[in-house]
Amino acid sequence: MTKNTKSPHVLGPDHSLTVAQLSVREMLELGESMFSSSDIYFGHGTDSAWDEAVCLLSFVLGLPPNVDKSVLDNKLTDSQVIEVTSLFQKRVNERLPAPYLTGQAWFCGLPFTVDSRVLIPRSPIAQLIMRFFEPWLSHDPTRILDLCTGGGCIGISCAYGFPDAEVVLSDISSEALEVAEINIKEHQLDNRVCAVQSDLFSALSGQRFDLIVSNPPYVDADDLSHMPEEFHHEPKIALASGFDGLDFTRRLLKEASSYLLDKGLLIVEVGNSSVALEDAFPTVPFLWFEFEEGDGGVFMLTREQLVEHAELFA
Repeated sequence: MTKNTKSPHVLGPDHSLTVAQLSVREMLELGESMFSSSDIYFGHGTDSAWDEAVCLLSFVLGLPPNVDKSVLDNKLTDSQVIEVTSLFQKRVNERLPAPYLTGQAWFCGLPFTVDSRVLIPRSPIAQLIMRFFEPWLSHDPTRILDLCTGGGCIGISCAYGFPDAEVVLSDISSEALEVAEINIKEHQLDNRVCAVQSDLFSALSGQRFDLIVSNPPYVDADDLSHMPEEFHHEPKIALASGFDGLDFTRRLLKEASSYLLDKGLLIVEVGNSSVALEDAFPTVPFLWFEFEEGDGGVFMLTREQLVEHAELFA
């Protein structure tokens, strides 16, 4: 829902409502004003005060992400105004990310259940899934592993993209897998998507995959200590990965080749820790994806490359 022309002010000095009935546009302007004058951080699915307000209001009204802007002139009921205002105030006062307030996040155009047991999905890997990993994936995969799956958004989205593939969602956190199981059922994919509790590959012995995709913990100690309050509502186990952010990734690089088929691919998000990874392995030919929306920090290696550089990862 994009912003349109301004309407008359509807705020008192304490953000109280000054009119009896509000339109969708006026309600969004209320939220935009509240959020802009606070110190909340955007980065869990939105990047502006307006979009954050849209996210919360759309949830209450049951509007899809691509709703037509003509709804901006629709009037809200009293109960809707109260419910939306309550969410706006909670967002400011408790610094909870919007998806934790709604219990829902969108990834690859699909809705997912989320709560504080899992990270809020926001990975640029979504852009690769939407392009079916072309041109790097030479054939449709028959088996896919979503490693460090959290709520399962990456693996479940892959299942939509490759309807003949079996998908394994793995995570060390039993609480995260409870959410992943909810999403598997909500998307009716029980027949070919399963969730497995595993520390890296410990519970996946003997299994091999055409594609391993992972958004593992990769936040270094310095970044973790300076993160905005919103991030501290997310599970620390899904964020922190040692001094340089690479504790998990080093283990992954060491073991991944044994779980990939001959032409298999490993795709991993490491975010800001990409610099440390390049410094640690300067001769490894990481392919760094470039994304239209400016995100980065996602690399690819083939099984052949992992085997070739195995001594460096040992």
